[in-house]
Amino acid sequence: MSKGPDIEQFRVTRGEAFKLEDYPTKIPSLYLDETDYLEKLGKYRDDLHEMQLQMYAHDRYAMLAIFQAMDAAGKDSTIEHVFSGVNPQGVDVYSFKKPSEEELDHDFLWRANTLMPGRGKIAVFNRSYYEEVLVCKVHPEIVTKIQRLPERAVRNMNKLYEQRYDSIRDLEKHLTRNGTHVVKFFLNVSKREQAKRFLSRLDDPEKNWKFNEGDLAERQYWDDYQKCYQKAIRETATPESPWYIVPADSKKNMRLLVATIIRAEMKKFHLAWPEFPQEHRDALTRSREVLMKELDKKPKG
Repeated sequence: MSKGPDIEQFRVTRGEAFKLEDYPTKIPSLYLDETDYLEKLGKYRDDLHEMQLQMYAHDRYAMLAIFQAMDAAGKDSTIEHVFSGVNPQGVDVYSFKKPSEEELDHDFLWRANTLMPGRGKIAVFNRSYYEEVLVCKVHPEIVTKIQRLPERAVRNMNKLYEQRYDSIRDLEKHLTRNGTHVVKFFLNVSKREQAKRFLSRLDDPEKNWKFNEGDLAERQYWDDYQKCYQKAIRETATPESPWYIVPADSKKNMRLLVATIIRAEMKKFHLAWPEFPQEHRDALTRSREVLMKELDKKPKG
């Protein structure tokens, strides 16, 4: 495996002093040209493919990769480009949209709990339960008018969000203790770059479908969202479930970094093809002999 870019500078494991403004939205290019970019991304994807197969064969660990970002940061394309080389049976991607009526009838973690990966698999969350301490904080009417919580729960909104951070930390600790490794990405795009990408969606007929006027309305809350992201990362970054603040102004750099990070986090499983006891190896030898004898027979007719 090639070494790849240094990822430690983007890793947050203790959030007490975390400041989002300390992390860049743009870094020097990690590739020489288009050919070099494709070769590097291809190598990373090949590594992820083999490691996921080993993880499946090992049948002890799972991975949950969470992607959070402002609109137009590139979540969809990053997920597509990074995981497209992995066995489709080994990866499940879920996009968290507006909650359904059934989901609103349960606690805020319920829909995420139903989608957690089984052993040997990777689940990718495009947005996640973190929306409950992001968009809900920017638009508190979602909590007070839509989520139908008990009156006592919404009397003190600050307390409610502190309790949600507690619940998120507890969930991620529980997952880690039971073999599901949680790794979280904030794709850090600049406000200026977001404006450029919105304009490209307006100017290109093939991208018009990506633009929603509501995206522009949410842009007015940029500073509020940045504060909410900073708070969420401060409250939930741990060595066991780290956040990565990935520069997102260059989509290609972002994809290379995400692929490198996923690979590095999977290496912590110390994966290898399973070794079988002698009894099982003897059974393999006998089975091979039976099949070879069958193939040695001349076909009839």
